[in-house]
Amino acid sequence: MYQTLVLIHILSAIIGVGPTFFAHVLFRKEQSISELRSSLSMFKKLEIFPKIGGTLAVITGIILYFIGEWGAFTQLWLLGTLILYILIQILIIAFIGPKSKKLRLYLSDPTTGRLDVLPSEYKKMFYQANRLFWLASTMGVLIFILMILKPSGL
Repeated sequence: MYQTLVLIHILSAIIGVGPTFFAHVLFRKEQSISELRSSLSMFKKLEIFPKIGGTLAVITGIILYFIGEWGAFTQLWLLGTLILYILIQILIIAFIGPKSKKLRLYLSDPTTGRLDVLPSEYKKMFYQANRLFWLASTMGVLIFILMILKPSGL
């Protein structure tokens, strides 16, 4: 039972955080408007993975903590990973999600069909989302480092 829970936890964490790393490909700076439309459509489809996988990772992590002997909850690797995960969710849900939705809606408007370049307002939004994805990816890497090395303090 314990090993199965560990397996579910690890797989759900990888699946949950994975699209964050893949988003850099979708939000690359040098792409045509047509490619950007496709990228935003793909991103919308990928959003389900962090929602389900990330939630499952947190739930299984909490269960693993209570059924295992991991010591104090305030250890850097435990508390740190939880805080980083929450920050990633905030970035994705509160900042990146709305920006990508505005971009997607703008580009799906029939009047933007022949658009060659993004207007400056939307280009700025796109670049902000890209930078936030880099931040979220960095935090995701830190989560994996903390979970693997399990440091007890700084």
